[in-house]
Amino acid sequence: MNKKIDQLAADNIRALAISMVEKANSGHPGGPMGGADYMHVLYSEFFNYDPSDMTWPFRDRFFMDAGHLSPLMYAQYYLLGNFAKTDVQSFRQWGSVTPGHPEVDVKRGIENTSGPLGQGHTMGVGAAIAAKFLQARFGDWMNHKVYGFISDGGVQEEISQGAGRIAGHLGLSNFIMFYDSNDVQLSTKTDEVTSEDTAMKYEAWGWKVVTIDGHNHDEIRKALKDANAETEKPTLIIGKTIMGKGCVTATGETYEGYTELHGKPIGDTGADFVKTLIHLGANPEDEFAIYADVEASYKEIITKKIKEAQLKKQEILAWREDNKELSTKLNSFLAGELPELDFESIENKAGLATRAASANVLGYLAGKVENMIVSSADLSNSDKTDGFLKKTHSLQKGDFTGSFLQSGVAELTMATMANGMALHGGVIPVVATFFVFSDYMKPAIRLSAIQELPVKFVWTHDAFRVGEDGPTHQPIEQEAQIRLLEKLKNHSGDASFIALRPADSAETVVGWKMLLENDKVPSGLILSRQGIKDIVATGATRYEDALQAEKGGYLVHESDNPAITLIANGSEVATLVEAAALLEERKGVKVNIASIISEGLFRKQSKEYQNSVIATDKPVFGLTAGLPVNLEGLAGANGKVFGLEHFGYSAPATVLDEKFGFTGEKVYEQVVSFLG
Repeated sequence: MNKKIDQLAADNIRALAISMVEKANSGHPGGPMGGADYMHVLYSEFFNYDPSDMTWPFRDRFFMDAGHLSPLMYAQYYLLGNFAKTDVQSFRQWGSVTPGHPEVDVKRGIENTSGPLGQGHTMGVGAAIAAKFLQARFGDWMNHKVYGFISDGGVQEEISQGAGRIAGHLGLSNFIMFYDSNDVQLSTKTDEVTSEDTAMKYEAWGWKVVTIDGHNHDEIRKALKDANAETEKPTLIIGKTIMGKGCVTATGETYEGYTELHGKPIGDTGADFVKTLIHLGANPEDEFAIYADVEASYKEIITKKIKEAQLKKQEILAWREDNKELSTKLNSFLAGELPELDFESIENKAGLATRAASANVLGYLAGKVENMIVSSADLSNSDKTDGFLKKTHSLQKGDFTGSFLQSGVAELTMATMANGMALHGGVIPVVATFFVFSDYMKPAIRLSAIQELPVKFVWTHDAFRVGEDGPTHQPIEQEAQIRLLEKLKNHSGDASFIALRPADSAETVVGWKMLLENDKVPSGLILSRQGIKDIVATGATRYEDALQAEKGGYLVHESDNPAITLIANGSEVATLVEAAALLEERKGVKVNIASIISEGLFRKQSKEYQNSVIATDKPVFGLTAGLPVNLEGLAGANGKVFGLEHFGYSAPATVLDEKFGFTGEKVYEQVVSFLG
């Protein structure tokens, strides 16, 4: 501990942060100036990782919530050698590795993409759950910490309620969060929008809470030491900080704590950029330089971190030597490898709802895919994830040997935690709720897609056939929203999401196979509440037929010289089968029927294959329980899609089918009218 170096390092971070924003003429300088002291103490003294092996699985992790404070991270990691001078000079510019909000880049120390407030620290909670889950299986040597950093805005976001409640309830003692409490947000002071007692709130959730002067290095040090020693609770360190700490005017007077310092370059405020640099000990002619004494100190810190990591690696190596079977299993978890699975052996009764078929798959997977964590938003007995729960037990404070996370009624929190689990690695997160409540999950689904995380989503009660629950519980537009992500490419050039709506039990089993084998992007199953007639096998077995769903779409019924191709997914495929029988019986019209479980995957197939399934020289009729746009792209300009263009009503599902036109008879009439 060297007080002079500590202060110099914190001021160096401040100078670098404001220089990034000033050069880019864009960004948030005031917050990084307030958080600099905490970051320096954390990374120089407490944060355990290997600078020579940034992806080391057993490193501590830092989850930034306040993504607008990215200059704070880049400045800190620049001191640690993770970024070059040219990187921080190109902050927020095209092609730079220092974007406006942090984007996951583990090799440079960025553990998560954080933009929308609230999600960053909630991903941290998910990572802490994953770490506890793995520790319960492999031993207490796996004792790395997860650090979160949150701001006034993040504390206010509603998701913080779910994250705080769950972290406290589960006793996530490996999660330590710093709350940069400077009483200033983008457009106001915090007292204009809230008067709650944050400390009491987190204490009520079961957290250890300590309030400190966020610029006092001794207080920061003690808080972090105590937090690392805590064994029962997550810790919230409320650091009272000053927005724009260190800013001065052109005449050298202090200019701190002003709202305008939050979101504007220093030079556009009442502070003076050059004078502030000088006040912080920087050279205005070389504002992106690391101070000589700080550079020397950080070289020692890096050397020390590498040595400490090597000692830990020796401890792990000794454990591996003594536990070779467990060591092999751990390697497979971390590599994302699946055990050998016999999906074809899964038996389903005839006419099941696809949610019930999913339950049977989950029952089969429980105990076989040992690193799967399944979560449900208080719906396990309805979304049928209880098929998994019955074979394990819930995660509980002090007992993470189970594999089921009871999230409570918190869909967004649950999905965001799943992102954090995926970012941590070693586990396969699955989250479930009713399809209509995917609306609550959209922000997390989007970040899952951006970060390319293979989270598995299970959505049940997939259509207006939810019935008596009425329009609030009946998804109409949700499939269209989710399928848009199949059309949206991620930065790797892949479809950012894979959405699967299976037609029957066999397709549900294949859908689960597809979910588990996909390790690149998030994916989801959209499942029925009501029973569905199974599609008749055309090959050796229905399962073998359904394997064609891996191409996104295939023919479930094929005729010689068909007059029309009928297309659908989910339960509407069975309705098309009924209509097709009537068409041939009454009109002698022969048809092909295509089940398109995923348009996104189907579009990736060759044109020849696509045309073999949906012939371009024949009429096409589509049936969807959602908006017609779900299938209009597949039906083409000369096709017709019958769908729902209004909200549902409260009535039994069979009544709604009749009223809305979703029976074999009604669809028969639609097709006859279309063919003229």
